[in-house]
Amino acid sequence: MSEERRPTPPYPEQRQEPPGKTTRMQPVPDHGEYSYRGNGRLEGKVALITGADSGIGKAVAIAFAREGADVLISFLDETEDAEDTARWIRDAGRRAVMVPGDITSEEHCKDLVQHTVRELGSIDVLVNNAAFQRTYSDIADITVEEWDRTFHTNIHAPFFLSKAAIPYMRPGSSIINTTSIQSRQPSSHLLAYASTKGAVSNFTAGLAEMVAEKGIRVNAVAPGPIWTPLIPSTMPPEKTTTFGQQTLIGRAGQPAELAGAYVLLASDLGSFMTGAVVPVTGGEIMI
Repeated sequence: MSEERRPTPPYPEQRQEPPGKTTRMQPVPDHGEYSYRGNGRLEGKVALITGADSGIGKAVAIAFAREGADVLISFLDETEDAEDTARWIRDAGRRAVMVPGDITSEEHCKDLVQHTVRELGSIDVLVNNAAFQRTYSDIADITVEEWDRTFHTNIHAPFFLSKAAIPYMRPGSSIINTTSIQSRQPSSHLLAYASTKGAVSNFTAGLAEMVAEKGIRVNAVAPGPIWTPLIPSTMPPEKTTTFGQQTLIGRAGQPAELAGAYVLLASDLGSFMTGAVVPVTGGEIMI
């Protein structure tokens, strides 16, 4: 999609119940379904991507498949969206495996890795992308249960999955975590989410050092405001109309616009990159 055709604010005011549905969003996000062109940069590789049913994870799954990778789609329970991702992967001539379940469970994370190796033969790329987010204006409204769920989804799960995947990874393999501009510029209404994203960035740097001698690279992508189902399902409806307007580009990013960063980090193009956080923020500065 060319720049002049990308949706710009104001967007329609909208609200969904979490976790949100892609097809109900206005405008519907662009995941690169009709625009991403592969170049064989991941030929023969196998990737496990969490949150691959929608948003950034879906765009990464489509791009990886068109670059030659087979993909395990990890998702909570959004089967319709996950089936659509699988269809695009198979249309690219690659294998797609769908596995629903809650990544806050260490046992499920172990099962995801085992499933990937058993069904697809190896695990070369792990993308820790799934996230939990809610908005609050008062810390008193954040329950301990929700604080725990945010941390278990956003930082415990990447730890569980990385720990399970690393023994199967060969030199040249890659772990890519999704952090956020919130890791450096936290918004008060995203207190729990922003706190976890700071932890993800730190986890990325530390794990990169820990596994460097194994030939495994660990990096992160830090999105700015991206138009995904998290937005209408976790933000006040009036906030959706101007979402992303504060960026230098003047709009929210589309999921497809992040896919290239993940391909870079997963492929030999990024062979000298580890411990890095790549900002894809529409010009917002990672201070």
